[in-house]
Amino acid sequence: MAADKVPMTILGKKMLEDELRNLLSVERPTIVKAIEVARANGDLSENADYSAAKERQSFIEGRIQEINAKIAMAQVIDTKAIKSEKIVFGANVKLLDMEKDEKVAYQIVGVDEADLKLGKVGITSPIARALIGKSVGDEVIVNAPKGKLSYEVIEISYA
Repeated sequence: MAADKVPMTILGKKMLEDELRNLLSVERPTIVKAIEVARANGDLSENADYSAAKERQSFIEGRIQEINAKIAMAQVIDTKAIKSEKIVFGANVKLLDMEKDEKVAYQIVGVDEADLKLGKVGITSPIARALIGKSVGDEVIVNAPKGKLSYEVIEISYA
């Protein structure tokens, strides 16, 4: 079902795959060794190293399952192939902040790829939801946690 698919860029999928590969080939074997060493130290009920290692193992196994599920549900979108005059997933958008009279730039990406410091906003964020479907010249009102923000769309590109 397409409704269960989660959009992500090619780079976003690669980042998840890289994390998964690291968890499987580095983190998991390391924690298994740590558990073996802690077990060898005797009484497990009072062994803080063993408890910490088991907790870390639980986190790693949970993250592996989470990443596998995300990859299985991924709808990978090649943003370079998008040809649209309107803002859609993957768009690089330049905006004019109407209150501050400053230009800002964002790319609309998958939720796991979002990183505001890099100008990447998740598809479910208030700003991305407000931008979807807009064109150059449109005014966009964003209902952000800190109040209403007003922008004008200056440029839309896909790369």
